[in-house]
Amino acid sequence: MTQKVDTLFTNAIVLTMDGKLNQYDPGAVAIKGDMIVAVGAQEKIVQEYSADEVIDCDGKVLMPGLVNAHTHVPMTLLRGLADDLRLDVWLMGYMLPVEREFVSPEFVRLGTLLACAEQIRSGVTTFNDMYFFEDDIAQATADAGMRAVCGQSVMKYPAPDAPSFEVSLAMARAFIKKWKGHPLIVPAVAPHAPYSTTPEILRSCAELAKEFDVPLHIHISETAFEVENMRNEQGMPVVPYVKKQGLFEAKVIAAHCVHIDIGEMRTLKHANAGISHNPSSNLKLASGFAPVQKMLDVGLNVGIGTDGPASNNDLDMFEEVRLASFVAKASSNDPTVVPAATALLMATRMGAQALHMGDITGSLEVGKRADLILVDTSSVHSSPRFHRDPHNAYAQLVFSSKSTDVTDVMVNGKWLMRDHNLLTLNEKELLIQARELAQKIDAFLITREQSVLSKLIALGGSMEQESFEVQIKVKVANPDALIESMTRPEIEINAYKHYHQYDEYYMFEDLSQGRLRFREDNLINTKGESESVRSRLTLLGQKREGEIQDVLLSRSRFLAPAVHTSRFYREYFKPAKEISVEKDRLRWHIQYREIDFFINLDHVKQPEMGSFLEIKSRTWSRKDADHKAQLVNELLDLLGVGSAEIVTQDYIEILAA
Repeated sequence: MTQKVDTLFTNAIVLTMDGKLNQYDPGAVAIKGDMIVAVGAQEKIVQEYSADEVIDCDGKVLMPGLVNAHTHVPMTLLRGLADDLRLDVWLMGYMLPVEREFVSPEFVRLGTLLACAEQIRSGVTTFNDMYFFEDDIAQATADAGMRAVCGQSVMKYPAPDAPSFEVSLAMARAFIKKWKGHPLIVPAVAPHAPYSTTPEILRSCAELAKEFDVPLHIHISETAFEVENMRNEQGMPVVPYVKKQGLFEAKVIAAHCVHIDIGEMRTLKHANAGISHNPSSNLKLASGFAPVQKMLDVGLNVGIGTDGPASNNDLDMFEEVRLASFVAKASSNDPTVVPAATALLMATRMGAQALHMGDITGSLEVGKRADLILVDTSSVHSSPRFHRDPHNAYAQLVFSSKSTDVTDVMVNGKWLMRDHNLLTLNEKELLIQARELAQKIDAFLITREQSVLSKLIALGGSMEQESFEVQIKVKVANPDALIESMTRPEIEINAYKHYHQYDEYYMFEDLSQGRLRFREDNLINTKGESESVRSRLTLLGQKREGEIQDVLLSRSRFLAPAVHTSRFYREYFKPAKEISVEKDRLRWHIQYREIDFFINLDHVKQPEMGSFLEIKSRTWSRKDADHKAQLVNELLDLLGVGSAEIVTQDYIEILAA
């Protein structure tokens, strides 16, 4: 007497992707509820099991669903938004400003459903996500019937769903509590990356992941620039740095790991961390070639991911699996590394293990969830098939098959696609909504691109400087004598600092845009060493507000912290011309007649322009400005430069002229 099950697959080429890479041709698989209850040769299985639904696979490949080990699914709605850019320019200059403007619960739900449709069509049954409003992403994923690790993002910057990382952490805790134990969704916490977090954030996220025994998803060593910065700032590579913060006490999923050495690989292996290799994204953003074969040799579980569809630009795992093999071969100059069977294993069982889900999915084995796909390998681009080598089945899938060859998808024992027809999603309606949103984003960026000011504001952190300044600048022939004059009893010194300043001025063809200054301030200590560095941007207008008693009245329009390199700002703002100024600055904060003034003594070194004295004070009214202008002239006399040549231009104006 046969045992009754819900679904029986017969007449299939069964690739189990289990520990022995067992194959059955013809093979059969029996499903009851959400579980696989039998896998094996067709002759044996059909004798032992019967079902109301018997699927004749007609010689198709029956295999585990693919596991997308790293992505940001709502970014389907940002696909193709800003391409052919460096990673930092792409992320900070375009993605984050658009996300701040548009990302909402409705945005992520639409983007997730669109991504689920794309992934189901390409044979993905499980994915690992990191984004904002992850609760809404989890709900949309569950509604679509897919399996996912959903990580609530935590960063040191304000995010679309949280003004601070404390809020993000609280959201992550509530999110994990809500979804823990769900049949399809594994909640996780996702500190974005070491460079976008702090030691406190990393430690807090690791503690949260440990408390609830959930994964921790993070970007690690994606670019050489990131690694170089970590070495310069912390004196160590990225992996030792995050280990120091206790990160590996949690179940880590490390995305990218492009620039890690053998020692770091062993650290990751010892911590049982999973790795997500993202070949398309790494190629497109020129991040480099991850040492995949070395990771595999060390014994790491390496999965394959698409990364977000804004940096790939698709969620096609067939393409990723093929590239994973090809890139490894080309970068190592060895055609034998990452063979087809290994590449497919990385996209199935090993990928599930990398997500710490290997006990429930990733292979066709008794007791695992019924997450499986059917792939038609009879098409022209996959024909013919050879049977001499059992590994030919893997080569055919990895090197010949396309995502469009996937005909049927089942997750957790439920059909999501039958004969290319999606059963849980209205694809047509999703596409209409996506097109409407794209028009709004286009309009936002078109408006922004017309103004340097709006591009600066889009980066975040900008503030308008409303205060006016009285300011005078004179050429100084004897700086030492002036320094001696600063000790006069009429001048009360409140603070003194020594800076070495590097200014880069970005000039634009449209003079009404003003000019943008990128300044790097190096604070010099008493030993003549650089003690700290501060960078900022200042957008300056072309026009002074007025002049009082030979003293200029001016206003800086906008200030912003400069958290990126000058190269980033150069590529982001695209100036027509650049002018560099290097100077040594002595700065005194003084009181004269109970009024605060700043006195700068500058020696302009590059280009060599000599020494200049600058006296400034903020003001809020015309009457106050008149009074301070008089005091500025008195200070000039006290300092012995009352008859010096007055300079009415900034250094950049002198150089530009």
